[in-house]
Amino acid sequence: MPIDEQVFLAFVLTTLLAMVVPGPDMMFVLGCGIRGGARAGVLATAGVATSEVIHVALAAAGLVALFAAVPAAFAVTRIAGGAYLVFMGIQMIRKRGGGLDLQGGVSGRRAYSMGLLTNLVNPKMVTFTLAFLPQFVDPTRGPLWLQFAVLGAVLVVLEFLVDGAVGVTAGRIGGWLRTRERVRRGIDATTGGLFIGLGARLALQR
Repeated sequence: MPIDEQVFLAFVLTTLLAMVVPGPDMMFVLGCGIRGGARAGVLATAGVATSEVIHVALAAAGLVALFAAVPAAFAVTRIAGGAYLVFMGIQMIRKRGGGLDLQGGVSGRRAYSMGLLTNLVNPKMVTFTLAFLPQFVDPTRGPLWLQFAVLGAVLVVLEFLVDGAVGVTAGRIGGWLRTRERVRRGIDATTGGLFIGLGARLALQR
């Protein structure tokens, strides 16, 4: 085991507790699941998980420090990501009741790409990889890349266990709700508002 057992357990418990607290990722997955079904919820979760793998890989390579050295580069990326979410939210509200279906085809890829983008430019995730993950690695225990790989694998597993479950559950409930026109329009408007709020928060967050 490249990581001390007690340190590993502490990481798992701490990360799990942090994930079960509702945050932007969970709310995003929830919105996708309600509006697009269980498949959209899982795809959104997969996008978030992919971004976590990228963040961990960058942290392991030391490349995430680029954002700390050049804040303007990250700021532009963050604002662009937030603007995209706001745009999607506006589109959902405008076409509520009959437009964008997040199940299958291009829309399925969109659910994935939005989940990827949302978490990829999330300042808290960058802070997590820069400040939190290094607390659980020890150069004396072996290759650092292997330790980061183990921690990254744990992140992905927990992501699917927590947010994946939220997405699937929301999808099943949303499937029943979407059979009712008035409720479906309300879902689209609510989810659109949620995306606009998340996008604004992402763009303005420091």
